[in-house]
Amino acid sequence: MLDLSFQYPAWFLIFCVLLGLGYALLLYYRDTTFREQAPRLHRWLAVLRFLAVTLLSAMLLSPLLKSLLTETRKPVVVLAQDQSESIGADLKDASLEAYKQQWQSLRDALSENYDLHEVSFGDEVREGVNFEFTEKVTNLSELMRGIYDLYGGQNLGAVVVASDGIYNEGSNPVYSDAQLAAPVYTIALGDTTPKKDLLVKRVFHNKIAYLGDRFSVQIDVAATNCGGQQSVLTVSKVEGDQLRTLQSIPVTVSGNDFFTTKEVNIEADQPGVAQYRISVAKLPGEASEANNRKDIFIDVLDARQKILLLANSPHPDISAIRQTLESNKNYQVAIAYAGDPGVDIAQYDFVVLHNLPSGGHPVTGVLRVLNDKRIPRLFVAGMQTNYSALGREQGLVTVQSDGRQSDDVQGKVSQQFAAFSLDPAVQTELPRFNPLTSAFGNFSATPQAQVLLWKRIGKIDTEQPLLAFGETNGIKTGVLLGEGLWRWRLFDYLQHQNHEIVDELVGKSVQYLSLKEDKRKFRVNLDKNIFNENEPVTFGAELYNDNYELTNDPDVAMSIRNRDGKEFTYTFNKLGKAYSLNAGILPVGAYTFKAGTNFNGQNLLFEGRFNVQPIQLELFETTAHHGVLRQLSQQFGGETVFPNEMAAIAEKIKNNQTVKPVIYQTTKTNPLINLKWIFALLAGLLAAEWFLRRYFGAY
Repeated sequence: MLDLSFQYPAWFLIFCVLLGLGYALLLYYRDTTFREQAPRLHRWLAVLRFLAVTLLSAMLLSPLLKSLLTETRKPVVVLAQDQSESIGADLKDASLEAYKQQWQSLRDALSENYDLHEVSFGDEVREGVNFEFTEKVTNLSELMRGIYDLYGGQNLGAVVVASDGIYNEGSNPVYSDAQLAAPVYTIALGDTTPKKDLLVKRVFHNKIAYLGDRFSVQIDVAATNCGGQQSVLTVSKVEGDQLRTLQSIPVTVSGNDFFTTKEVNIEADQPGVAQYRISVAKLPGEASEANNRKDIFIDVLDARQKILLLANSPHPDISAIRQTLESNKNYQVAIAYAGDPGVDIAQYDFVVLHNLPSGGHPVTGVLRVLNDKRIPRLFVAGMQTNYSALGREQGLVTVQSDGRQSDDVQGKVSQQFAAFSLDPAVQTELPRFNPLTSAFGNFSATPQAQVLLWKRIGKIDTEQPLLAFGETNGIKTGVLLGEGLWRWRLFDYLQHQNHEIVDELVGKSVQYLSLKEDKRKFRVNLDKNIFNENEPVTFGAELYNDNYELTNDPDVAMSIRNRDGKEFTYTFNKLGKAYSLNAGILPVGAYTFKAGTNFNGQNLLFEGRFNVQPIQLELFETTAHHGVLRQLSQQFGGETVFPNEMAAIAEKIKNNQTVKPVIYQTTKTNPLINLKWIFALLAGLLAAEWFLRRYFGAY
């Protein structure tokens, strides 16, 4: 629909008409130029001039052309297919082909009247469905959040979820924080009938052990419909292609719904990544043999680092830092206060100085020992810190503050920081955490500092460092210009029900600072030695010149070799002044790697090893959980159907009164003078008049 309006009163058009009429009469009423021509020529020339002048003057009134655009958008329907291994264990061969046809029929029935989107899910949501069923975990709550994020802002009409209801990652989808404003229809796959099965249900163990120690492994064994039968639980160590039996424990299944826990102690006899296999002997007629064994990996370390938390006075930050560090079995943590007698600083590998040096405790003796023994340290500066002394004892941050006033500051992760990598969740979530308390003043990073966190005051990002690392006289040093880490730890748990973000930040900071000095000019770093089979294997590399300054001028090549001798070659990417490499997802197994580069005529090499462990979560559930699917459908106003009833979903969605198209109307206003045909009309009128005058002998 079109509507014409003017920015001046519309009755001004009368003056435009009068102007055009006067102009035409003045020019042609008593004109004798064409007296030898037919009288109608004067009339036509007058009409052309009248129209041209009237139209031109009307354009001066700035007419506006309003148009109403109407768009009808179909409801969005999302088809979500569970791609986990538990689905593939039930859907095979003929049943899979029949299911594909039913899925295609549903897809065809919905695509005509709805904007259809197909997604698959396991640990995350992906576009498209391939029916390969290779996902190692199932996260139904992540599916609900993913659909909400992708389609919540659109006209979401309905969601169709095909799954067996088994989830082994995330929370119950019924309690997901994604509040979809659309019905959820579920397709109940799998079999809810308990099958005969004996399995290693769970294995609890530490990820790290120390050479010479004995560590405990707790094994949960479960059985269904196997009452009265006997098996053997075996714990073995995998050594190359050989299995060395460590313990064998008889297991008597006392009932059809059986569960027992066995605990074994294993000695960490060799450093490196040790692989152990927990297995139970197969019983006749079992539904699945794949869940009768589970492999675990233990990183056996040959040393522990002793860390001292030295504080000016009791503070909740001390407890927060201690809890984070004690989660790493590689650390032995002790707490002391500046006034305590008999503290032997020299026996520690790393020291955290909280609110030290202070006015009451300058700790000059402690700092002298730290410098003499070249012990790395982390300064945590708060409102009790003597900032003049702090400025003298480290060369990373220049300090201009008396510590009497404070600012509430948040941390923003620096994109240029390359000393170590942080999980992307830290970079996105940390700026939202509760603020730390930092002294008011002027702080600036020196050229020796690598700033990890910048201060954010309110919504303003500053160029003042909050957390910086570097070396002072060749000793690794860190400076945190704020106190209140305990608030971050509590906020982390409140938001995520864990402390992973704070543990990642503090743990990697301490790991970087406390790492024993390595004078090799070329080195490769791994965040861990054991990777899951569904996560990428990532590396970092550093190259130093003769002054031990970071450089990444030459290229770095790497080869990764598996146990069978197959080799994979890569080239590192350059990041800042360091190197990084994402080798992607690798198959399960043990790997060795060799990286090398040529710098200043020297061939520099670095060798190491790592393991990729299997994820067996999907193999330990053989019974579908349709109750979860029914709860999900009831919560969002949908229904649960079985695969042979899939065709009915299209009719159910059609009959649902909440699934309707949405009509969007948009008003668009354009100046009439912008229309090209207006220009063409004016040019045509003037050209026609000019042509006729010239043709009949006038100018």
